[in-house]
Amino acid sequence: MSDTEIGQVPSELNHAIDQYHQALDAFVTGDPAPQKKMFSTREDVTLANPLGPPGRGRSAVEAIMDRASALLREGEPITFERISDFAGTDLAYIVEIERARAKVAGSTEMTPIPLRVTTVFRLEDGQWKVVHRHADTITTPRPPGSLIQS
Repeated sequence: MSDTEIGQVPSELNHAIDQYHQALDAFVTGDPAPQKKMFSTREDVTLANPLGPPGRGRSAVEAIMDRASALLREGEPITFERISDFAGTDLAYIVEIERARAKVAGSTEMTPIPLRVTTVFRLEDGQWKVVHRHADTITTPRPPGSLIQS
């Protein structure tokens, strides 16, 4: 459930967003299956997560999900802070800060995982599906030098 509701999105989209949030709760425990069901099966689907370059196409997106979820275990449910949202007739987006905790890779410690996320949904065959997700770890101001890669 979102901590903050911003706009007036259609109830069908709100239902899809709630399902998507539940799928993310499963994802931080290492289970990507519910999230895979939320994503478009079309070849223009894209995913950019903080662990690697973006991927395009269903098989690339599933591979990214499998790799990322394999690095997470014993995660705790995510909280969602809605920053912005918009819904058109067949395209919508949400911008959120997601906050979770999980054991990452071989760590035995629970680690906070804050993410800045933009998710784009598209109405496909009567269902809202994720057509693009971009997540990164930028949730606080950073110095200009953080833009420079060595």
